[in-house]
Amino acid sequence: MMSIAPRLERIFSNTDAERILLMNTTQKDSYFTYLTGLYAGSFESSILIAHRKKAELITTVLEYDVAKRMCPKEIDVIAAESRSKTMELLKGRLMGKAVGINGTFLPVNLYRSIRKTGKPKRMTDVSKALASARQIKDWPEVELIGIANNIVKKAFSKITGNFRVGITEKELASEFESLMKKYGADEPSFETIVCFGANSAVPHHVPGRTKLEPNSFVLIDAGARYLGYCSDVTRTFIFKPDMKSDKYRRMLEMYNTVKEAQEIALKSIRPGVRCEVPHNKAMEYINKVHNGIYKGRFIHGLGHSLGIDVHDVGPNLSPGYKEKIQENMVFSDEPGIYIEGFGGVRIEDDVLVTKSGGKFL
Repeated sequence: MMSIAPRLERIFSNTDAERILLMNTTQKDSYFTYLTGLYAGSFESSILIAHRKKAELITTVLEYDVAKRMCPKEIDVIAAESRSKTMELLKGRLMGKAVGINGTFLPVNLYRSIRKTGKPKRMTDVSKALASARQIKDWPEVELIGIANNIVKKAFSKITGNFRVGITEKELASEFESLMKKYGADEPSFETIVCFGANSAVPHHVPGRTKLEPNSFVLIDAGARYLGYCSDVTRTFIFKPDMKSDKYRRMLEMYNTVKEAQEIALKSIRPGVRCEVPHNKAMEYINKVHNGIYKGRFIHGLGHSLGIDVHDVGPNLSPGYKEKIQENMVFSDEPGIYIEGFGGVRIEDDVLVTKSGGKFL
């Protein structure tokens, strides 16, 4: 079972708050998941009150047993029979204290209710301190992201056996998600993207009824969620290639160019480097190679942070991100080339930043 002590230490080192309060609505605050480990269950209206070395969770009678069993030892779980009882329990815990909240999540009406009932000395937004702590992954998080990553890779190792003339994008997306669940995914971390042929030139294409034909691209962008943590992997295939055709030679050249760009980017993902640098390295290569034929065809950022959310808190590997890459951040590395009316190639892997540089998970 995880310990939340290091996470609390990172959060409180960046704020003068004496308590941090995270309250779910009908949706679950992802920072609530981060500190409790309660990746399953709704925990609607449950409240976590974090101290510097421990925390208290006020939840419903219905979810008390699950919380008691799953929460780290530093969390004291308390059952409240009603909403009025929940608010009553806040009084003695917040009164006169400097209380931090996640201002990116807590609705204004709940903010006012907590301030009126709990009577804190002050309430401040500590979302930056929360994000700063969460963007650095500890070892249990890295392990879970790695497992989620391996689940998708296992599915990719089998999916080509499902390729057949006439299958639709929607059908193949469904079959891929079934494979991920077979290999241990709790659920997809996002709706699986499958693109055939010219549709692969649209990075976020929605799978439809387009049927697979020989000598065409098959692009699959998918992720698995495992015990609350996400992966995000993309592969591009050429189905039943006509190796003598100009079309195949062009597709293969695009693929090899993107693969090389991904490796170039990986070499620049290391602690202390600005987050925009790996993107710029990949783009410079794509723009110049083959006499500039692919200039301007890499149309999105190189990568994003990964964790509890598939687009997790923290910086992206994209233009304009001046933040420094830090050890134990996790990013996607996903350059692409997209040619309208012909097709596109994207290759994506998840990268752990180590002391010596980036490493594919």
